[in-house]
Amino acid sequence: MKTTIKTALASFGMSGQVFHGPLLKVNPGFEVVSVLERTKNLSVKLFPEATIVRSYSEILDNPEIELVVVNTPDSSHFNMAREALEAGKHVVVEKPMTLKCEEAEALIDLAEKKNRMLTVFQNRRWDADFRTVQQVIKEAKFGRLVEFESHFDRYRTFVAPNTWKEEGDEYSGVLYNLGSHMVDQAVVLFGMPKEVTAHLRIVRKGGVVYDYYDIRLEYAGFAALLKCSYLVKDPGPRYTIHGELGTFYKSGIDPQEELLKAGNLPTGEAWGSEPAEEWGTLFYEEGGDEVEELVETIPGNYGLFYDNVYDVIRRQGELLVKPEQAAGVIRILEACLQSNREKRTVEIR
Repeated sequence: MKTTIKTALASFGMSGQVFHGPLLKVNPGFEVVSVLERTKNLSVKLFPEATIVRSYSEILDNPEIELVVVNTPDSSHFNMAREALEAGKHVVVEKPMTLKCEEAEALIDLAEKKNRMLTVFQNRRWDADFRTVQQVIKEAKFGRLVEFESHFDRYRTFVAPNTWKEEGDEYSGVLYNLGSHMVDQAVVLFGMPKEVTAHLRIVRKGGVVYDYYDIRLEYAGFAALLKCSYLVKDPGPRYTIHGELGTFYKSGIDPQEELLKAGNLPTGEAWGSEPAEEWGTLFYEEGGDEVEELVETIPGNYGLFYDNVYDVIRRQGELLVKPEQAAGVIRILEACLQSNREKRTVEIR
């Protein structure tokens, strides 16, 4: 019986070095046997036993490879994922799944036809703060939900040169980058919205792609507000949730990305934990009394994503990041572009 899943990384840029590589390195269920690097050999440090290849076809033509991680620039996701599925591979695609909803739906149909797993690396479902937000909303001590607000702000006055994330058309920029995460979180919490209103801007001097968004998702009885700007020097709360009987605030940001960027492998009992000063605060009424409650942050754990991938491929478990959800995220992002372009609210059908 097969044990480890022989895996190939389709690139070894930032996502390969910081996210996929370290997560796969420490997971005993996977063996990275091939890494595509067009000119460099950076992956040899993390995966000395893996074969570095110079063309994608070398991955597709290798019969021992079961899983391909398509962690390449957004515009290449559709074609590379399609080719991997056609070659009989299971596929993990970086977010966003594709640029257009029709492309996502085509991949879903192909995966079903080939009987192969297709999922999207929505790692921020396992952010410490978001896992805590899920618990707070489930407990609903603040009563009936009135408004959910999420921020993912940065302070970067310069425009990074020679990077595909800072150049291109309306499908580039923060909407399809950070927006993919924030919209996915809203869909996980609340499902698909009824209406979308979005304002997209370029706020940095010399910028050519959107680096600001203000998105309003309308649900039955409440709204979800998603905001991002690259010019926020002193950010406020990451999450603000207002209910009929109270409010929850959570500041700070999940520590995992910075730990991974610093070269730490995601191991140990303390991984993904936050200090007490970063915990959120819940204000609510109970029995006529005013309560102020410190909410301990649930540790983040990006490794749970690949635990689930292994469970799906080897044990026929239930997929957590379903491609249909990912297609729904793309539908919302397309509605954001349409709303901004036409200066109106767009209905989600």
